[in-house]
Amino acid sequence: MDSWVPSSVDLSRPSVARMYDYFLGGSHNFAADREAAKVIEKIYPGMAGAARANRSFLRRAVRFLCDQGIDQFLDLGSGIPTVGNVHEIAQTTIPSARVAYVDVEPVAVAHSIALLANNPLAIAVQADLRDTDAVLTSPAINALLDFSRPIAVLLAAALHFVPDSDDPHAAVTRYRDALASGSYLAISHGSLEGIPQDSVTNGERVQAVYQRTDAQLVLRTKHDITRFFTGFTLIPPGVVLLPEWHPDSDDAYITAYVGVGRKP
Repeated sequence: MDSWVPSSVDLSRPSVARMYDYFLGGSHNFAADREAAKVIEKIYPGMAGAARANRSFLRRAVRFLCDQGIDQFLDLGSGIPTVGNVHEIAQTTIPSARVAYVDVEPVAVAHSIALLANNPLAIAVQADLRDTDAVLTSPAINALLDFSRPIAVLLAAALHFVPDSDDPHAAVTRYRDALASGSYLAISHGSLEGIPQDSVTNGERVQAVYQRTDAQLVLRTKHDITRFFTGFTLIPPGVVLLPEWHPDSDDAYITAYVGVGRKP
């Protein structure tokens, strides 16, 4: 086992963060992750393209936010860092940009810490995004980010792993209330809305696979995804299908809605 993998990690149970790393072509995944991911690929052969499209949205959103003068980022459910992650994108535009990555998955955090060892303006913290108090009172996060100034909260492909029973809308509201005026929220979220019935059936089969991982998959409607932006002013074109948000490439079609909002 690689030295950066905590001994407490159960490598026999698939992890959504490590599966996402596999879909992106990364190397920080294990046999159980690859087996589950390959089952999903048989159901939905476009999964790797969807993962890359989501990463493309994240890149576009971070560049847009940097253009608005945002130099602080709180990336919740950040997963395992791969090429083109938030700190690389932001610090290319604003060298002094600060990024706090938060993930509950210990392998993701362990590798993030190793990757960021020589970057004093980026940190990784192990915490559950649902535990808003733990995130917002984290000494490490508060030492890096100044909550009296605008911050961009990023929730890329994260909220669809939070079940309704954990009230993700309330969690987002708590993050919103902790942010200064002029802060932003960026979200990408899977959905089954507006796709053919056979695709819906395949989506339900994919959800069943995720039930065997460390997080269930919850695909919400555009209406429910838009509700996450309550209290924010949506940036045009609003909440739209992923390839339609400030496109700069031929993104794969992906059944996900995305949006960016600004806190007045």
